[in-house]
Amino acid sequence: MDFNSFLTSLGTSFLIFVVLMLLFAWLSRRPGNEVVYYPNRVLRGLDAWEGRRRTRNPFAWIQEAFSATEADVVEAAGVDAAVYLIFLGSVLGILVFSGIVLLPVLLPVSGTDHNVKAHAQNSNGTFNDLDKLSMGNVQEKSPRLWAFLLGTYLISFVTFYMLWKSYKHVSDLRAAAKSSPEVKPEEFAILVRDIPSAPPDQTIKEQVDSYFRTLHPETFYRSLVVTDNKKVNKIWEEIEGYKKKLARAEVVYAESKSTSKPNGTRPTNRTGFLGLIGAKVDTIDYCNEQIKELLPKLEAEQKLTLREKQQAAALVFFNKRPAAVLASQTIHAQMLDRWTVMEAPQPSQLLWKNLPKKLYEREVRQSIVYGVVFLIVVFYMIPISFISAITTMENLRKLLPFLKVIVDRTAIKTVLEAYLPQLALIIFLALLPSFLMFLSKAEGIPSESHAVRAASGKYFYFIIFNVFLGVTIGGALFSSLKTIIDHPKQIVSMLGTSLPASATFFLTFVALKFFVGYGLELSRLVPLIIFHLKRKFLCKTEAEVKEAWAPGDFGYATRVPNDMLIVTVVLCYSVIAPLIIPFGVVYFALGWLIARNQALKVYVPKYESNGRMWPHMHSRILAALIIYQVTMFGFFGLKKFIYAPFMLPLIILSFIFAFVCKKRFYLAFYYTPLEVASRDLKEIPNLESIYAGYIPPCLRPEKLEDVDQFEDAQSHTSRTTSF
Repeated sequence: MDFNSFLTSLGTSFLIFVVLMLLFAWLSRRPGNEVVYYPNRVLRGLDAWEGRRRTRNPFAWIQEAFSATEADVVEAAGVDAAVYLIFLGSVLGILVFSGIVLLPVLLPVSGTDHNVKAHAQNSNGTFNDLDKLSMGNVQEKSPRLWAFLLGTYLISFVTFYMLWKSYKHVSDLRAAAKSSPEVKPEEFAILVRDIPSAPPDQTIKEQVDSYFRTLHPETFYRSLVVTDNKKVNKIWEEIEGYKKKLARAEVVYAESKSTSKPNGTRPTNRTGFLGLIGAKVDTIDYCNEQIKELLPKLEAEQKLTLREKQQAAALVFFNKRPAAVLASQTIHAQMLDRWTVMEAPQPSQLLWKNLPKKLYEREVRQSIVYGVVFLIVVFYMIPISFISAITTMENLRKLLPFLKVIVDRTAIKTVLEAYLPQLALIIFLALLPSFLMFLSKAEGIPSESHAVRAASGKYFYFIIFNVFLGVTIGGALFSSLKTIIDHPKQIVSMLGTSLPASATFFLTFVALKFFVGYGLELSRLVPLIIFHLKRKFLCKTEAEVKEAWAPGDFGYATRVPNDMLIVTVVLCYSVIAPLIIPFGVVYFALGWLIARNQALKVYVPKYESNGRMWPHMHSRILAALIIYQVTMFGFFGLKKFIYAPFMLPLIILSFIFAFVCKKRFYLAFYYTPLEVASRDLKEIPNLESIYAGYIPPCLRPEKLEDVDQFEDAQSHTSRTTSF
């Protein structure tokens, strides 16, 4: 790619961003679009334009995003969103402070040397003008390389400073959220797993109550034993489905009434598969009959589930917040695989199916999942090749003979042969994040936020290995695998050799990400089109309309790893090709600004982990920094710079910094400090409502007064008050 082609690509991406931003400014003011561009405010009961005026200024949203405080972000989207913005701001700070020093120094140092002219050879995928402003233009053994070595040290120390400052900030933010005077159910509960088998004369519920009442006589409140809800949940979902169908039918019936036809037309449906076959019935009467028939079954199954399907896990509740914190950090049993405890996740976070899984089963599952992920990361071309192989015409005809009639047609065969393998590849890569989330949950992880962190880590390793290293070294290392096996020490020099050759690709990649990617994020064109199509053709009830515009959350499982890829790319090129720094600054500045807008107006968090992901963000920024330092060590070696070993102390220092940060801050993220939990609450907690908040919907009593009956159903004898 020559310089003109690069500028054309950059200009096109910028033009797309401008068009998308103008579309956002116009569409967000249109009547009926508030639920797409301001759903967060709508769901909080606020007017989309409260405190603001409608304006034609396409940059008004920027002023609003800048003027909002961190407290506003926490109130609108939670601590997790505020922590994500801190992550973006930290990386932005690293690049801005480094760029202020490096660009005025390194560009003249490299631009006034003549190594590119001496070789008279363009690097693969780059152009002469960039080569002249990069480290590649500095001759071997040149004393000018000192500037690049010192630049590497500068970026590393700026990163240390920003990460330390941000870690402390996030730690304080988390402590403030955990010590909030607001009553939160999870702060009065612990999750107990690996409960041993109950004696013959006791239920698991009675065993748990007896055990914790003995150990915590003054503070134990009650327990909720996890049950096998598969059957009862199926009945409950059937009832809910009929209720939705009934509500929809009633709306259709009401709309059919008119002055000329006051009785209207009652909707009908068939009772068979997908409503296409079977007897034709009146939908309203049929749904009412089915609900009436299923309710006694649900009640009977609820009683059976509570008594007969108890499992080896429970939520234990305490009457004081500090008591729950102390219990969650105490070893309760002498044996490691019994009575294991942890802080309870939010009710909405719990992965109920995973809770009863025993310790050794979880360990085995984790090992298997890690093995699968390793194979996916390193040999991901194998499943892709397999998918491509089975999607050839000949194999499809063998595996699915009934498709012969279709695939033997010349026109269809030509189209399928041209696009089917590529389509299979695109679908596989699109499904990868969901597959990694499935694997994370398969480990036996107890909460949604923990599964998101685990999936994020797996996706990070995949994209670093297969996108960054794959593009840099080539073919995800497959083309160089024999060399690495025969000479493993050459991987550092190979990385140093290959990195400059991909400079243009990554410059264009970063520009495309922030201009087109963030443009689509801001304009919300896809959600807008989907919402209006659903509202016009599918939605009848208010609940269906609300479901159509439900905004979702930030999607940290994929968003954070993709940002980490850009961190790695920009850091690794920051000294080799300093021109990438302004691109990184624009990426993270736009990202911070747009994410701030989306947090305040669009996304609604599914859960709140109070910044629990920050240690993972911190460690992966450091991983990117170490990759950068190792790369620079290899590149200095290729330049035959005799002072290249000066990079080794810096790499060691990065590991020391990571160790110190973990010792200083991490435990306060893994556990809740007692001094934080001991701060006063604004009101006396309603323990009944806290307990009821954890009852699964399929078992939940309709009235709060029925909670005692729910608990008694799990025991042979009625509960006695313990305080």
